[in-house]
Amino acid sequence: MKIVIAFYRIRDADDAHAIVGRETAEAADLDEAIEIALELLRTLDMPQRPDAVTTTDGDGSTIHSSRLDTIDLMKGHHHERPLQ
Repeated sequence: MKIVIAFYRIRDADDAHAIVGRETAEAADLDEAIEIALELLRTLDMPQRPDAVTTTDGDGSTIHSSRLDTIDLMKGHHHERPLQ
């Protein structure tokens, strides 16, 4: 499936979102889409470190969304422990 991965900053004062990176890719399923997003987080040249990521399908429907402080970048698994 075609996916669009958007990385963005979140302003705490009013919850405003600003896109700092966006890429399209092909993924077989949600797990692969999340792995692609994690790889892009490590390798994509963005002007600022993003606070969150959203993945949408080809129709624009959100299939995954997460604040990045809930993702362990070393293991590539999504869970509740913040980054260290």
